Amino acid sequence: MSARERPFRQVDVFPGSELGGNPVAVVLDADGLDDAAMRAFARWTNLSETTFVLPPSLPEADYRLRIFTPTEELPFAGHPTLGSAHAVAEHRGSSADRLVQECGVGAVPLRRAEDGWAFAAPDLRRSGPATDDEVARIAEGLGIGAWDVLAAEWVDNGPGWVVAVLGDAASVLEIQPDLQRMRFPTGVIGPHPAGGPADFEVRAFVPGLGVDEDPVTGSLNAGIATWFFASGRASGGYTVRQGARVGADGLVRVTQETDGVWIAGATRTILAGTAAL
Repeated sequence: MSARERPFRQVDVFPGSELGGNPVAVVLDADGLDDAAMRAFARWTNLSETTFVLPPSLPEADYRLRIFTPTEELPFAGHPTLGSAHAVAEHRGSSADRLVQECGVGAVPLRRAEDGWAFAAPDLRRSGPATDDEVARIAEGLGIGAWDVLAAEWVDNGPGWVVAVLGDAASVLEIQPDLQRMRFPTGVIGPHPAGGPADFEVRAFVPGLGVDEDPVTGSLNAGIATWFFASGRASGGYTVRQGARVGADGLVRVTQETDGVWIAGATRTILAGTAAL
C-alpha cells in the first residue's frame, strides 16, 4: 500500500506549565491503515500513546479511536482520549461542547473544560482490594516494603491498573522501581500537605506496554477517582500532580458529579501537519 499524506496533530495533554504534559500523536484520517502500519507508526513516534481516528460504528459516536503504545494496543487510555478530542475538534473546525468517542471500552463522553477537555471515567473492568500476595508483588516492583502500602486496589478500566496508596507525596516521589520485577501496570498515589502543588502526587509504571514511567496518566487517575469517591477516600473534587520524576509537570483535575466521575486537563496542539502513512 502506497503512503499518502494524512492530517496529523501532536497534542500536549495535562500540562501544568508550558510543555509540561504528556504528548500524544494523533493521525486524524486513519481509514485504510492496517494494524501493522498503525503499530509501526506507534513504535516510530515512541510516545506513551499514538492514536488513529476512524469513522464510528456506534450511532452515538462522533469518531472511533484506536490507541497504541510502542508495543501494544489499548482498549482505552485517558490522555490520548483528551488529546484526540482536541485534535478532532480543531481539525474539523468544530465548536461543539461535547463529543462521543468510540473505543475498545465502548462510548466515552467528552466535554470541553477549562483550557481543554474532560472525559467521563469508564466503568472498571476489575475492581476490589489486592490480595496479600498481590500487595507483596506490587511492593517488590515499586522497590518498597509491603508495610509501606497503606491500601492497594484494582482500578482497571482498560490498561490493567492496580494502585498502591502511600503515606504522603514525598514517599511517592522517592520510589525507585524495580521494573524487571513489576508484574502489573502499577500506579502509586500519596497526599500532598496543605498548600502543596496539588492534593495528590501520582506516578504510573507500565514497562510491559513499552512505557517505563508514564508522564501523566488519565486512565489511572480515572480508576483511582472511581475508587476514592466510592470508598469515601475523596469527595467532590481534587487535583493531581504527575510527572515530576520524568521531567513533566502534569496537572489533572478530578470531579465527582451527578453524571459520573470526570477527568479534565489542558490540551494544546504543538505540531500540526501531515503524516506520510
